Amino acid sequence: MSNPTLVHGKRQSLGKTIWKHRASYLLMAPYFILFFFFTVLPVLMAIGVSFTDWNMLEKPEFVGWQNYVKLLLDDEIFIISLKNTLIFAVITGPVSYMLCLLFAWIINEFNRGMRTLLTLIFYAPSICGNAYMVWNLILTGDRYGYLNGILLNLDIINEPILWMKTEQFVMPMLIIVQLWLSLGTGFLSFIAGLQTVDKSMYEAAAIDGIKNRWQELWYVVLPSMQPQLLFGAVMSISSAFSIGSVTESLCGMPSTDYAVHTLVNHMTDYGYTRFEMGYASAIATVLFLLMIFCKSLFQKFLQKIGT
Repeated sequence: MSNPTLVHGKRQSLGKTIWKHRASYLLMAPYFILFFFFTVLPVLMAIGVSFTDWNMLEKPEFVGWQNYVKLLLDDEIFIISLKNTLIFAVITGPVSYMLCLLFAWIINEFNRGMRTLLTLIFYAPSICGNAYMVWNLILTGDRYGYLNGILLNLDIINEPILWMKTEQFVMPMLIIVQLWLSLGTGFLSFIAGLQTVDKSMYEAAAIDGIKNRWQELWYVVLPSMQPQLLFGAVMSISSAFSIGSVTESLCGMPSTDYAVHTLVNHMTDYGYTRFEMGYASAIATVLFLLMIFCKSLFQKFLQKIGT
């Protein structure tokens, strides 16, 4: 059991610390209030609703673990969407993260003007809301699609391919689209992190025996920008697991034989089409737990950088 006197002392110490820095806490208060009401509270509400049967018209009925049992044992489409989501996450998450870091490291070596231009080019897909729609022109399933047109002119194929409707092609194509879209906020944070590395550390590292740029990256650069690395990881994980609007816009809803049906698509189907909010919240809770698990794994990896 905890000592009541010790607990009371810690509370007093915390209260004194808050009062001492009250001006700082006051400035941060609007953000914390907005974060609580628009992020924390909706997550807690979704977890609570996941244990109910609710159609938004009638009063929620508590059903316990019934939604989760149905997810894991009776819903075949959920298993397919979980598999597709994990494929997207395992491929696009790490690959996009490494590409963002590599491109940021290379671009950081250019002069300021060129660095700004290249940063804008790489960041552009993220600031254009529906930029992925350009892929509709590239992957159109007739001979007027750019990809089909090039392949037909080169006599590589004899007839147009329905890239977004053929099961064997749709997953690879969407992975390419998602990788293109993912060079965004994480990339920008890496550029910012590279700018904060103390230049004197490079000289000290050279004296300590660093022999090449790869050792410099591992022992000097990456340990100095761990906050940015963690932020980039969170953005990559969120982007990898929240794929939904891209698949719906390019492949339709549902996609052919559910080939690229993801957890977000499945949640949208039950939430916005069938209005089974309890079941949709259960899907959202599973997705949230997967993200938390991946984030904790990556945090353990970050602790090993530079060792």
